[in-house]
Amino acid sequence: MNIRSLTRGDGVVIGAAVVLFIASFLDTFDSDGSDIPNAWDNLGLVMSMYVGGIVGAVLIVLARALPQPRKVVGLDLGQVGVAFTVFAAWTSFWTIVDPLGALDENELFKVDAGAGLILGLIAALLLAAGAIATPLVPALQAPLVPAAKPVAPQPYGAQPPGGYGYPGAQPPQQPYGAQPQPGQPFGQQPPAAQAPAPGAPAAPAPAADFSPYWFAVPVTRPLFAEDGSPTPIAELAPGTWYLAVEQRGTALVAQTQDGRRGVLQDTTGIQRG
Repeated sequence: MNIRSLTRGDGVVIGAAVVLFIASFLDTFDSDGSDIPNAWDNLGLVMSMYVGGIVGAVLIVLARALPQPRKVVGLDLGQVGVAFTVFAAWTSFWTIVDPLGALDENELFKVDAGAGLILGLIAALLLAAGAIATPLVPALQAPLVPAAKPVAPQPYGAQPPGGYGYPGAQPPQQPYGAQPQPGQPFGQQPPAAQAPAPGAPAAPAPAADFSPYWFAVPVTRPLFAEDGSPTPIAELAPGTWYLAVEQRGTALVAQTQDGRRGVLQDTTGIQRG
């Protein structure tokens, strides 16, 4: 499970589920009588409204955190979770409209919705809203846990600081007893490149320079094989840094932390390290 793949919308779902669990222990009714029950004294209410919403939140978070999508009776695990949250919100709304339920309406005391139903309704509505809006609102798709910056990563193929060619570095020392190599005399022009023979094909122009860099994706994206196969070989998750080693048009050749390389076709919104 990759916890860093959770989004802000998943955080809303988790928080609403916690509030829903707390509300299940509060009084269901606000009345003048004594011995007020909570949701756990009503099996139908607690299973449909409270436990149903919590189960939906768990399924949504599991679907986001698992590396590969799972299905239940042909449906995506996250879709089943969203259905549970909507059902919990529907039940909470009609329960608070008619809090008496199966109670005798001829009771001598007045019955109103208690703190458990009121807080449960708010949590259930927030839970369903977070589950439905997360795939639609970009702000809720941002990573819940910000990606940690790589600690001074050594770019792919770069010279280490202080090495040969680094500004301010000392030139390489001559071996003991070796003759120094003659340098370019001061003021002498470097020899011109030899012109190609008539009729010979022109040398290809050098490709544009590409410096490898670290990047992170805003949402989960597939990584395809370099041979163009349509089947993904890996899945890039938010909150993890990957190394871009080559540019192919608008796509990137990326390397995962376990050494696998593939083509990231969708590079919109990536965060460079």
